[in-house]
Amino acid sequence: MLKPRESIASLTPYRSPILNRAGLALDLNESMAGCSPRVLARLRSLSPQDVSRYPKRETGERLVADFLGLVPEQVLLTNGMDEALALVFSTYLGSGDELLFADPTFVMYSILGNALGAKVVRLHSGADLSLPVADFLTRISPRMRVIAIANPNNPTGLAARHDDLLKIAEAAPDAAVVIDEAYFDFYGETLLPDLARHPNLFVGRTFSKAYGLAGLRLGVLTGAAEQIGYLRRCSLPFNVNSAALACLEAALADQAFVSEHVAQVKQGRTQLAQLFRELGLHCWPSQTNFVLVRVGETVKAFVESMQRRGILIRNFSSAHGCAGCARITVATPIQMVGVLQAIRESIAEIQDA
Repeated sequence: MLKPRESIASLTPYRSPILNRAGLALDLNESMAGCSPRVLARLRSLSPQDVSRYPKRETGERLVADFLGLVPEQVLLTNGMDEALALVFSTYLGSGDELLFADPTFVMYSILGNALGAKVVRLHSGADLSLPVADFLTRISPRMRVIAIANPNNPTGLAARHDDLLKIAEAAPDAAVVIDEAYFDFYGETLLPDLARHPNLFVGRTFSKAYGLAGLRLGVLTGAAEQIGYLRRCSLPFNVNSAALACLEAALADQAFVSEHVAQVKQGRTQLAQLFRELGLHCWPSQTNFVLVRVGETVKAFVESMQRRGILIRNFSSAHGCAGCARITVATPIQMVGVLQAIRESIAEIQDA
């Protein structure tokens, strides 16, 4: 009888949180501003030949390399950040090797590590949910092959100090240290300039958030040219689709659109933080396009109350350290008027129940 590897047979599959798209979807950290009009214009201009021919990823990698101030050999375009992570993990992690990260964080780290049969080492963030740097440094061993850190982190929105991240990379020279900068644009600090001095360091980016291209699935992985070369050996040859590659130049060219969207997100997350303070609820200082707030035992009722008002948010109570917490994506300025009112009404409703 045909059977999968044990690491696959025992794996709990990823369940998409998309159960209902009816309403204002503030549950998946998508861009509520959409994408640049230039991107839409490029999509509409695609010819039958653009669609029928295999995509040429290398052209896009040269564009991104120029934009980031790197050489093309340091850049690998991927089918979203998920594929970038999968390539790093599969290149350096084998059965029995160790993967290190700290909860709460992006769920795919554990799924990918378990699928490869690696030993998944989970550190626990403290009460403030900040990165437990001292624990990372203590836990590093010769068996450690991959260290994954989202910075800023999802679902907390918190960012770790630049020097602390470098300490971890320097303490584990034989491990691939992946800094997942999916929310970089809302934060502004990066480890890209440190790639030259740290050959075990990888920095990942995505066009899903600030650029509003989540539906096109376009990610970027950067690192030392030699290490990126190893990843190319197991990368699928036509992994990035033609539509995404065609829109890449237009997306990069419209930095005014990105800057305006980022400014609006920063304004919106400030509004959310101010409202939660007024309501006596704790929220974490976010450097992303979302805010994590602790509602308490009534969080499920809060999420349901918001849904009745046409707004979808995410219950994160099952994540380590996030009991009673909900995550809310920042909406556009016009949408935020209704979102803030809905939060007030929902909190009042569950408090009166």
